[in-house]
Amino acid sequence: MNTRMRRAAVAVAAGAMAVSLAACGSAKEAGDTTKESSGAAKGDAIKVGLLLPENQTARYEKFDKPLIEKKIAELTGGKGEVVYANAKQDATTQNSQVDTMITNKVDVLIIDAVDSKAIAGSVKKAKDAGIPVVAYDRLAEGPIDAYTSFDNEEVGKVQGKALLEALGDKAKDGQIVMMNGSVTDPNAKLFKSGAHSELDGKVNVGKEYDTVEWKPENANTNMAAALSALGKDKVIGVYSANDGMAGGIITALKAAGVSPLPPVTGQDAELAGVQRIVAGEQFMSVYKPYAPEAEAAAKMAVALAKGGKPESTSTVDSPTAKGVASVLIPVVSLTKSNIKDTVVKDGVYSVDEICTDKYAAACAAAGLK
Repeated sequence: MNTRMRRAAVAVAAGAMAVSLAACGSAKEAGDTTKESSGAAKGDAIKVGLLLPENQTARYEKFDKPLIEKKIAELTGGKGEVVYANAKQDATTQNSQVDTMITNKVDVLIIDAVDSKAIAGSVKKAKDAGIPVVAYDRLAEGPIDAYTSFDNEEVGKVQGKALLEALGDKAKDGQIVMMNGSVTDPNAKLFKSGAHSELDGKVNVGKEYDTVEWKPENANTNMAAALSALGKDKVIGVYSANDGMAGGIITALKAAGVSPLPPVTGQDAELAGVQRIVAGEQFMSVYKPYAPEAEAAAKMAVALAKGGKPESTSTVDSPTAKGVASVLIPVVSLTKSNIKDTVVKDGVYSVDEICTDKYAAACAAAGLK
């Protein structure tokens, strides 16, 4: 990890600790409050398998992985080992990676599933091998032991509310396009549900898409089709489930000569998304503090690896498991007005990273110095 990434990861971990998270405590607390479920507790020399879903979204390699590794090191006095693999958006690859982790006899698995249904068989294999599983960020199916993510329906609600705010009293003067995420991601369904709960009856949805693999190029193609079908002058806003797709959508809007650009939502507070917000091309994003989510996953994994029960603040039900111990992290609506108090304050990005020459004037106007 380069110096900038290390600095960002450490700063995020420090800044996001202000977020309320009952499940998080000190390393000592995690050890003292763990209850043994069977047999003698293991020592700190545990092996944690970490499986992340893809590397197109900047967050996984830049934040999630180093933050989880850092917390596991803290909780185990540097004796815990993290064995890492990235599926690069391939569910079959991820299932094979689980098999490899089982062969390597990891003590616990943290899995962010590419496909929540497709992973179920592999989760059962791990469970049958005596390896507990923490579902990370996405609610994997199968006999999982714990789950941590953000309040994903609330994410969609935050996005929907922001779009209505941007549209104001013109909310029914035209049509909006809804660009949802991939159907293989259970979070996408929750984002979609939350957004609809805010938007239904208040706007006219002209076109709605489920975007294959969350890919910006697919969102771009869908947006071009929507503009062709509806007419570029009829689209008054776009619900985009994340920043990557927002980039593809905005490119399609520009290519069609849409001006001024309608408000477009996003999620993940990616650097490019934050820069588009500064420039006025994207209305908002959803900032999700990764540190508390990563720390919750690490604590759950260490507790389970040592034969204990994970700390939790709630329970959730998946299609295949009921009452799963869970920690859900709150989110923040990120707009031009609070960039300094969120991603800059938490050390995710510096002003210099955001305010390159291309965005210098827009940054000055937004008070980013």
